[in-house]
Amino acid sequence: MLKPEEVTQVIEKEIQKYQAKLELHPIGYVLQVGDGIARVYGLEEVMAGELLTFQDGTTGMALNLEHHHVGVVIFGADRQIKEGDQVKRTGKIAHIPVGEALKGRVIDPLGKPIDGKGPIVSTKMRAIEAVPPSVVKRQPVKEPLQTGIKAIDSMIPIGRGQRELVIGDRQTGKTAILIDSILNQKTTGVHCIYVAIGQKLSTVVALAETLEKHGAMDYTTIVSASSEDPAPLQYLAPYAGTAIGEEYMYSGKHALVVYDDLSKHAVAYRQLSLLLQRPPGREAYPGDVFYLHSRLLERAAKLREDLGGGSLTAIPVIETQLGDISAYIPTNVISITDGQIYLESDLFYGGVRPAINVGLSVSRVGGNAQTKAMKQVAGMLRLSLAQYRELQAFAQLSTDLDKATKDQLARGERMIEILKQNDLSPMPLERQVAIIFAGNEGLLDDVPLERLRDFEAQFLEYMDKNHLEVFHEIAEKKVISDTLKDRMKQAVLKFKQTFQ
Repeated sequence: MLKPEEVTQVIEKEIQKYQAKLELHPIGYVLQVGDGIARVYGLEEVMAGELLTFQDGTTGMALNLEHHHVGVVIFGADRQIKEGDQVKRTGKIAHIPVGEALKGRVIDPLGKPIDGKGPIVSTKMRAIEAVPPSVVKRQPVKEPLQTGIKAIDSMIPIGRGQRELVIGDRQTGKTAILIDSILNQKTTGVHCIYVAIGQKLSTVVALAETLEKHGAMDYTTIVSASSEDPAPLQYLAPYAGTAIGEEYMYSGKHALVVYDDLSKHAVAYRQLSLLLQRPPGREAYPGDVFYLHSRLLERAAKLREDLGGGSLTAIPVIETQLGDISAYIPTNVISITDGQIYLESDLFYGGVRPAINVGLSVSRVGGNAQTKAMKQVAGMLRLSLAQYRELQAFAQLSTDLDKATKDQLARGERMIEILKQNDLSPMPLERQVAIIFAGNEGLLDDVPLERLRDFEAQFLEYMDKNHLEVFHEIAEKKVISDTLKDRMKQAVLKFKQTFQ
C-alpha cells in the first residue's frame, strides 16, 4: 500500500522537473481579399516567399512585405476566405519534393501529384527559388545535347548546360521541337522536365500520352500549371521545374528542362504585380520582369568536373505576335539566352517543317559542343543555304541563268528538302551525318526533288542492312576519316543504281 509521504515525494520531484514552456505563434488577420490576393495585418516577422496557411486550409505565399501589411498571393480559390480570418505562418519558404520518385509523374508547382497515381514518396526537398551557381563553379559548354532534329543538330547545335530559346508565332511547331528533343534523350541518360505554363489541360494530357506511348515518361517529369490554375501557380511553375532539374545537376547527372511557354509566365506575373499594386512599366509589365526570367535561366549551367560535372540545359519557348521578335518579352529573353531557334509561319505553311529560319537562328556556344563528324559535314551548310536564299530572290527576277547558278539553286533546294523531318521521329547522329554528307558532296543533285524523301528513307534502310559498320564507326569515333568518307561515297553511288 502506498504511503502518503511517498506520493508527496513523487509529486514534489515532478514539480521540480516541470518547466513552463511558452510558445508564441504569430497570427495575422485578413484585412482585404479578392482576385486571388489577400492583404494581411499582423505578421511582422514573415519572410519574403514564405508559405502561409489561411483559416480554411488554403495555402498562400507572402510576396509584398509592406509597412503596415503583407500582400499574399493565394494558391487556390479565395471564396472561403473572409475579412478578419486568421492567417498562420509555416516558417517555410516554398519548396518541392525532388529525386527519382518524380520520374514519370505529372505534378503541380507545389509538388502535389495530379496524375492519379498516388502520393509521391520522396525524402529530398529543394527550395523553389535558389541562387544560381557562381562563375567559379561553372565550366564552358562542351558536350552536345542531341535533339534528333537534323536542322538543329547540324546548324544550331545545343550543348549541355546551354540556354537555347525557341521563338515563333502560334502554331509553328514550337512544342513539336521540345517533344522531339525529349524523345531523343531515351538512350543518353538525360533526365527531362517539361513545364507547361497556362496551357489547356487537354493539351497537357495529350502530351503525357504521347510521351508515355514512346516510352519517354520513364525519364520525364511534367510540371503543369494549366490555364485554369490561379496566376500564382503559373508564376511558380518554371522555378519548380528548375529545382527538380537542379537536383540531378548537383548529383553529377544531366537534366533538360523545357518551359512552354515564358510569354504566359510573364503575363501571369504581370497579373500578380498589378493586383499587388506594384507600379506598371512598359506594356504594363512590372519593372522586374527582366529579373523574373534572368534569375530563372541563369540556373542552367555546366558544373566543374570536381563538383560532379553535372549539367542543366534550359529550352524556353516564347510566342511572338505576327513574327514581331522586337517586342518587350521576346527581346528580354533573347538577350538572356545563348541563342535562339526562330520558327516562321511562312516556312511552316510552305511545307518546310521544322520551319526554322536559318538566317535569324543562332547558337552562341553550341558550336564548341558539336561533334567533329557533324562539324565536318555541316560546316558549310549554313553558308550554302544563305547563298541559296540570296540566289533564289535573284532568280525570280532573271529568266536566263548560267549553269553554275542553276547548279547552286538545285543543291540548295535539295539541302532544304533533306533538312525536312516529320515530328515524333528524332534521328540519331550517325544517320543525320550520312544523309547530310550525301547532300553536301553533290551526290543527290541528280535525284528528282519530289523523290528525295523516299530516297532518304530507303538509303538509310540500305545502310542499316549493308553498311552498319559505317554507322557504328561514326557513333563511336564521332569523326569521319578519309577512308570512311570514301566508303560512304561508294555506298551512296551503289545505292543510287538500285534506287527506283
